[in-house]
Amino acid sequence: MEKKDIYEHLAKIYLDASLKRKKKAKESTRVFRNLFLGSSAAIFILVFSLVFNFSRNKGLKAETALVLQPDAVKINFHFDPAKKEFYSLALNNLDLGRYKTLAFSAKKADYKDNLALKIEFINVFKEKSELYLRNLSHKWGDYKISLGEFKNLSDWSSMINLGFVVEEWNAKEKRGIVYLDNIRFLK
Repeated sequence: MEKKDIYEHLAKIYLDASLKRKKKAKESTRVFRNLFLGSSAAIFILVFSLVFNFSRNKGLKAETALVLQPDAVKINFHFDPAKKEFYSLALNNLDLGRYKTLAFSAKKADYKDNLALKIEFINVFKEKSELYLRNLSHKWGDYKISLGEFKNLSDWSSMINLGFVVEEWNAKEKRGIVYLDNIRFLK
């Protein structure tokens, strides 16, 4: 065998070996990718079926909500010249006839303060109904009030205002803060 033949023979052996190595690496990458995708899909299906079965079997109800104010709001009251402080939401002739409950989270800043929060609705006919939420906690609490408790409204189809009011005569302290969050209507 000549030198040239030996080089060609060695080159062929080397090239065949490197091609086999590349092909083997591609196959192992493909197998790993398929295993990863398959196991990810199986985990997703398992979690989805567990959550779906849990909610269906336990009778968990999803609440249909119209969220008015998802962010926290601060009513900072100081009764020196003012007699009341309020936070008002313009409802823009919103039809609330389909909704049953007003829900929101609230807390007062000072645990020693004793106050009542007035909640009031006004419709397009200037009918006004109010309700007092007493014993507001200094920890976040979720409050749900049936719209049926607001007695002086004859028409819920065109509401113009929802207000949260802190009045001087309903607060022990002359200064304080009330926080509201996640104001919504539930069906």
